[in-house]
Amino acid sequence: MGNPLEDRFEQARAVADAVLFEGYVLYPYRASAAKNQLRWQFGVLVPPAWTATTGEHAVQRTECLLEPRQGDRLHAELRFLHVRRRTVERLDPGGGYTEVPELELPDRVLVPWDEGHEERVLIHEPLAQLTGDQAAVHAVRFDLPDAVEYEPVTDEEGRTVGRLVRHRRRLTGELRPRVEELPGPYRVLRLTVSVHNTTVAPEDAVLDRDTALAHSLIGTHLLFGVPGGRFLSLTDPPEWARPAAASCHNDRTWPVLAGPPGADDVMLSSPIILEDHPAVAEESPGPLYDATEIDEILSLRTAALTDREKREARGTDARAAAVVDLVDAMPGAVRERLHGAIRGLREITGDDVPDEPPAAPGTGLRLPEGSGHPWWDPALDAEAAEVPDAVVVDGATVRAGSRVRLTPGARRSDAQDAFLRGRHATVEAVVGDLDGETHLAVVVDDDPGTDVRRAQGRFLYFRPDEVAPLTEREEAP
Repeated sequence: MGNPLEDRFEQARAVADAVLFEGYVLYPYRASAAKNQLRWQFGVLVPPAWTATTGEHAVQRTECLLEPRQGDRLHAELRFLHVRRRTVERLDPGGGYTEVPELELPDRVLVPWDEGHEERVLIHEPLAQLTGDQAAVHAVRFDLPDAVEYEPVTDEEGRTVGRLVRHRRRLTGELRPRVEELPGPYRVLRLTVSVHNTTVAPEDAVLDRDTALAHSLIGTHLLFGVPGGRFLSLTDPPEWARPAAASCHNDRTWPVLAGPPGADDVMLSSPIILEDHPAVAEESPGPLYDATEIDEILSLRTAALTDREKREARGTDARAAAVVDLVDAMPGAVRERLHGAIRGLREITGDDVPDEPPAAPGTGLRLPEGSGHPWWDPALDAEAAEVPDAVVVDGATVRAGSRVRLTPGARRSDAQDAFLRGRHATVEAVVGDLDGETHLAVVVDDDPGTDVRRAQGRFLYFRPDEVAPLTEREEAP
């Protein structure tokens, strides 16, 4: 029988990894790419000596609310990355090694790179031991000393041709937990946990960001669990707990309830803002480390890399190699699932489709009967005014099928209008919004994506006074 708390921790770790490794290696997954010259953006805690020169901080602080109920023990887990600076050396004929900018192999091109090694610091303490003066006694200190590791590099025949050298610089830190019972009719505890980088800078250290990162905690985040207890959401706390939630002070972190909806015994304190019960989309095939992009786009771009580019990516980092292998082996059915999924609509409407006129996809616009466009907007106002089949513009009747010239006025602030002004377009529908205003849904005539837009029901929208009916002279070839 599994451990429920550990199962929830594992779910939270999957989400946290999207934070821990965000920006770890960006598409096109090569060390030489411009995007990979400035890394490690979130949860960076540098030694105190570097705070003034890097703009980063040395301390991260989390405060959250807890009802202990039947739980009397805190399980906490600090997770972060520690940089390991990797250099590449070639084996010389005499048996020695020489550092080189790259080492080319049939399946990969090895280059210098900063790897991130995951570290964990654990706390398992009774809540009673974390109150008052006892809390200081239970601070957890960690010390990761300087170290050097060597990994041989072999060719296809198993012969050693070089080696990878990884340098780890010293990193020391401290995890300080504290529990305080708040006054009031309900028994509520405020849990405070601060993470400190306590590393002392070497006397000859250069006080720049690149040097600081070797002594830093990166992607720093915390997991909390109290079996039998209950954490309170700081985003949407119970009404009686709102003042206490508002008093919680968090520095460079954002605590949210973790695990599936309804679970409240695990909390994730993240260096980026998340919602309660965050989850990795079930369609996601695996970590791509570039969460500012879309899985589908990243997968298609990665599949389009040349063989040489893929070899460079494989030689950059084991995680980058895994991305390339993942995409190369991805079945078509899995790639299709990345195109998108609608969840909220299904939950709100179920299987019933209202009889009222549908809305234009992606808008709050109401389409006339028989327009042929799919239902989209579950919040459509059934009391909205009826939509006319046609409108009169400059004395001419404009309806679906009419051709017009786009004349957006200066009142519109969209820069796209500068490119659309004067273009010819075809009216697809006369639509109305929920404020009773009438609009024309159009597609631009020379848009190469016109057929796709029509099939998907994705149009541009203009008011009647922002178009002009085409004259016979304009209609002529």
